[in-house]
Amino acid sequence: MIVVSYFRWPNHGGPFPPCHPGDCSNRLGFLRKEQRQVHKLIIGCGYLGHRVARQWQQAGDHVSVLTRSVSRAGQLAEEGLHPLVGDLTAVDSLPEFPACDTVLYAVGYDRSSGASIQQVYVEGLKHALEALPSSTGRIIYISSTGVYGQDDGNWVDESSPCHPTRPGGIACLAAEKLLASHPRGVGSIVLRLAGIYGPDRLPRRAAIEAGESLATPADGYLNLIHVEDGVQAILAAESSETLPPLLVVADGQPVLRGTYFEEMARLLDAPAPLFKPPDPTSPVAQRATGNKRISNQRLLKELGLSLKYPSFREGLGSLLAPPGTPS
Repeated sequence: MIVVSYFRWPNHGGPFPPCHPGDCSNRLGFLRKEQRQVHKLIIGCGYLGHRVARQWQQAGDHVSVLTRSVSRAGQLAEEGLHPLVGDLTAVDSLPEFPACDTVLYAVGYDRSSGASIQQVYVEGLKHALEALPSSTGRIIYISSTGVYGQDDGNWVDESSPCHPTRPGGIACLAAEKLLASHPRGVGSIVLRLAGIYGPDRLPRRAAIEAGESLATPADGYLNLIHVEDGVQAILAAESSETLPPLLVVADGQPVLRGTYFEEMARLLDAPAPLFKPPDPTSPVAQRATGNKRISNQRLLKELGLSLKYPSFREGLGSLLAPPGTPS
């Protein structure tokens, strides 16, 4: 993205001076066009953030990305991105962040890091906010619909109360509150994303293809968003002049878990899935305690979005249907 500004001639109301025949070519030599490359920073350049980075890069923006890995930094540099190496949980390791027009904070929890989810989501965000320059522009914080603890199958939206029951939702809500109370959080927006799916991210696919029973309940609602629509929501939030402090990002078409996996099996030409109770202590069992339906009406209204994959059927169809199959 190129920001263009013009000098204004003294005593003249517009950006261009009065021009007389035969004199325009000389007079226009005084026109000065200033071009400034827009700077973006992505903290959390994973499944979602990396796709946003490519979009911004294609738009001509200067995109810096934070990673913990030196080898990953090399890969990102080869793509034309500008890697910064540091660990959000170790404040002394953080680099000097550049002044940026927009910051996308899309940090996921890596269990192999050895840090707790509270350290990553809350303390990590605090370290990042303290390290960002005071001139930092809008921060887009990627949160989760896991902040809602509803279990009755009712509809929820941005105005619904948040009573998370799982560690991830508890940490996300604490991070949202931290951002809202921090000076760097002025003008920021929180995007609470539903379950992200897309290329190479279809949980249970291998088990369904193998005809294995699924250790998950068939009832209960899934709330989903295709990764491409998640990227679209971020880009729209970044370019909008005025925004609410919070939006929920989902396709707005909740689906019963059993129906979702049955459709996946059909598209894979696999046997209809069988279900069995999960281990009560497993993360799957914890997730299954939540049962809600996420509304996306405010998202569509505020950002003017038209989702490419308005339900799981279009999304799964694009990912699993044989080539040439009509959508």
